[in-house]
Amino acid sequence: MPMPPAYLAIAADLRAAILSGELPAGAKLPSESGLMRQYDVSRTVAKWAIAVLKGEGIVEGRAGSGVYVRDTTRLLRHARGHDVRSGDGPTSPFARDAADAGQQGTWEHDSRHEKVDERIAARLGVEPGAPVMRTSYRFLADGEPTQLSVSYEPLAVTEGTPVEWPEDGSVKGVVARMDTIGVRVDEVAECVSLRSATAEEVEALNLPARTFVHTI
Repeated sequence: MPMPPAYLAIAADLRAAILSGELPAGAKLPSESGLMRQYDVSRTVAKWAIAVLKGEGIVEGRAGSGVYVRDTTRLLRHARGHDVRSGDGPTSPFARDAADAGQQGTWEHDSRHEKVDERIAARLGVEPGAPVMRTSYRFLADGEPTQLSVSYEPLAVTEGTPVEWPEDGSVKGVVARMDTIGVRVDEVAECVSLRSATAEEVEALNLPARTFVHTI
């Protein structure tokens, strides 16, 4: 297999050191000159390697000082969380995963009736223009924003039921909520991709500019 570009290989080494704790939060990264000597590369290659990590949001530059590992909130999400049913205890997957990580999970939300465009209609199996409940979320762990999400639920399924407004009832989590109205969710599919964060996402998640985000 072809070797990755030098700047990506250097970024991978530094990323591994950060994730392993060898370079903990607040640690200073080697300077560009130090990376040049260590890896026998040009200044441009060293600069690009650091730029990759800055773009991922795991390091930050401090004017006149250098580049440091960011102190970021890390939260491990478990796929099994999607299958929490109404009788399984706390039904918010995010709240449970945060608790498993020793953190307090909270969230902000905004729900409203909308009509879906063709893209969302195709995913829901409804006609374009069909009425849905659109809910946007910002999830926080110990008060630090970690995730944004937007959900769409066909009003043909939920309108007039106790779960029409997702956050108004005592049952949380889409699987458990659907259970209460006799709609059983028996399959969850996730398609993960990577893209640049929008300006709104950068602001909502307190990210550095030019950060990449995972989307599902």
